[in-house]
Amino acid sequence: MRIAILGTRGIPASYGGFETFAEELSVRLVRRGHDVTVYGRSPWPEPVWRGVRLRYIPPVRHKYLETVAHTFFSTLDLMRRPPDVALYCNAANAVFTPLARRAGARVALNVDGLERKRKKWNALARLWYHVSEGLATFCPDVMITDAGEIQRYYLENYGAKSVFIPYGAETGKVETRAALDALGLEPGGYFLYVTRFEPENNPLMVRRAFERVSTDLRLVLVGDAPYAQDYIRQVKDTRDPRILFPGAIYGPGYRELQSHCHAYIHATEVGGTHPALLEAMGRGALVLYLSTPENEEVAGGVGLPFHDEDSLARRLRESLAMPEAERRRLGEAAMRRVEQRYGWEAVTDAYERLFEQLLAGGPHLG
Repeated sequence: MRIAILGTRGIPASYGGFETFAEELSVRLVRRGHDVTVYGRSPWPEPVWRGVRLRYIPPVRHKYLETVAHTFFSTLDLMRRPPDVALYCNAANAVFTPLARRAGARVALNVDGLERKRKKWNALARLWYHVSEGLATFCPDVMITDAGEIQRYYLENYGAKSVFIPYGAETGKVETRAALDALGLEPGGYFLYVTRFEPENNPLMVRRAFERVSTDLRLVLVGDAPYAQDYIRQVKDTRDPRILFPGAIYGPGYRELQSHCHAYIHATEVGGTHPALLEAMGRGALVLYLSTPENEEVAGGVGLPFHDEDSLARRLRESLAMPEAERRRLGEAAMRRVEQRYGWEAVTDAYERLFEQLLAGGPHLG
């Protein structure tokens, strides 16, 4: 099959969840003999990376317009040489899927979470996302949801059925420690938090909760955000010498930090399946997670849930007092859960099967 993936910043992944998803899925599909093109916003020295064709479309740098503008121009490019199947990421791009269908491609749309609930968007952007939710139910050939809660939301609010395919994650600890050495960290000597620094991801709450805890462990807040400089300044406004802001870290360094942390903190309140939570569980980390239906679905009771700053501070203290054997048991249970439910090969199987059904005239959701 000839497959195109649109709606992400592109690969190699250097930003967030959809980019990692596009990388993991496209590379595996190529290994299975498919011809895959990923549209992106950053140029790469070579036109092919790990067997995947890279199609660079210059972006319009704008907080509110960048995603939809890039997907629009990517779609125009796709229409010149339509693939067999086009996979769009992000419900905001639903409006462009009929163009790809008109060009002859079968189209799937992964809607992600409920983006309109993110505090960073203005009223017009939230309205666009709300309208896009409705468009996502009928513009593509099939809608994909990666969390059971999101699947239920679309069914209950729009009467729309979708194909559920979860996000994926690798499993197993990484033994190398180069990132720790570079940051002056010791294995087990730090709490880790990784996300875009945006209000609904609660980095400020995490920092404040940690400041209330008496410990020699460090707090490593990994991340950044392209359009949230004022908020980032608030997050970094601390005199606590235990808190470290290394910026965004990807690849081997990211995996090393997850593998050797005392515990991983996940405080995101909006979205579907959150990649960073899955990935930390896959590395065998003890996870402290904000109790939302989506996060509870992923964690499955193998971590320590919290609800606010006070309960997070209590959970941090609880993890510090926890016997090492219990902390290891919870981490191993988290890793097993990812192995059983969220393996990348199984995710790729599901997408490949769906694409084959699309080309055969399905899927039939009943």
